[in-house]
Amino acid sequence: MEDTYIIQGRKKLTGTVQLSGAKNIALKVIIAALMFESPVTLKNIPRIQDIHELIHLLELLGVSISFTGNTVIIDPKEITSNKVDLLHASKIRVSFLLFAPLLHKFNKAIIPNPGGCRLGARSIDRVIDGLRALGVHIDYDSETGYYNASMNGGITGGYRFEKPSHTGTELMIMMSVFGNQIIKLENVALEPEIDDLITMLNESGANIQRVNENIVIKGVQKLVQNKPFTISSDRVEAATYAVAGIASGGDITISSIPEYYIKSFNDMLLKAGAGVENLGDGSWRYYAKSLTAVDIETSPYPGFLTDWQPLFAVLMTQAEGKSVIHERIFENRFSYVDELRRLGAKIEYIEKSIKNPKDHYHFNYDLAKKYAQTIEISGPQRLHGGVMTVSDLRAGATLAIAALIAENESHVKVVSHISRGYENFVEKVRGLGGEIREI
Repeated sequence: MEDTYIIQGRKKLTGTVQLSGAKNIALKVIIAALMFESPVTLKNIPRIQDIHELIHLLELLGVSISFTGNTVIIDPKEITSNKVDLLHASKIRVSFLLFAPLLHKFNKAIIPNPGGCRLGARSIDRVIDGLRALGVHIDYDSETGYYNASMNGGITGGYRFEKPSHTGTELMIMMSVFGNQIIKLENVALEPEIDDLITMLNESGANIQRVNENIVIKGVQKLVQNKPFTISSDRVEAATYAVAGIASGGDITISSIPEYYIKSFNDMLLKAGAGVENLGDGSWRYYAKSLTAVDIETSPYPGFLTDWQPLFAVLMTQAEGKSVIHERIFENRFSYVDELRRLGAKIEYIEKSIKNPKDHYHFNYDLAKKYAQTIEISGPQRLHGGVMTVSDLRAGATLAIAALIAENESHVKVVSHISRGYENFVEKVRGLGGEIREI
């Protein structure tokens, strides 16, 4: 039974965790580096499967990349192909961002539908509309599964997102860096990971400014890196170990991550009665106290991150009362529910009346379809061991935490999902006193 964690539960997790670099920053800055006229050095890049997949994909395009320790050095000058491999692109969703460097270099790009976790109706149409608004000609070939894009005359215009899109905002920024005029992007995503991308580009000659919920970009001629760029820590990893410590009855310190990255998460923990202490310099202490059920609704930054809600669900199994989690960002984010029930968790789907669902939800809401967007969790519940199967990255970390707080032994299968986004997960859990091994 390969690709499985075997976990002995009921161990209090205590100690210190050094956070890794953020997956959702690392992937984007590596792609952005392809637009530079100089070699680019990126630091604090996590050694996770998604990064390895992206590097392999770029090497197929002719890019020279070295990955030593947590430092990536990229020489973008040797890109030889403007067509992205179908198989490798299917493994990673950010392959779609390659439109920016390939169009700027070749004026043409051939890119397949992106891969990654299947979390529901995240519309590519909004991204395609954005590219067209900037002057890109793009069509989809349903027979090959490829988008064919071309650019004549450079980037002009601007774009207003109907609903904020994290990846869409990043692609529009990269497309606009070399614009022929001032490009204004409106109703953009506010996630802090985007600010890392903006900082990396601005340090190398770009002229990108946030103005409230808009981004204004003055086109430049080239990007040249003057000093290595170090990415910020992963706020989902921070939440993962915080929840593991609190739910297990333990006491964990994590470092280092800015407060604004995790403020809404910490606020919800405090509301639930958990121990949260700011130790300064980006370090945080999380410790067990009596928990009370709270209600959560996911929303774009600065709201409660959708990637946090599976983690909070397992925490709420240990809280007194009934908590409600309402998911607004994705339509298929509760894959972990049936698996947690295998350990004895009391979780039920409930109806939540929404007046204008098409405006309320951030995915493409179909009025003719039946959705399950809200769950109710009853606690506290003493979980028992069992066998669970991981279906996506964040569900995987959630199930591993559930096994760590459950009685006796649990098996968590298909844990390769977890390696997509967590660096040294097994080693870090062991360092906190958890009993976990991979087979």
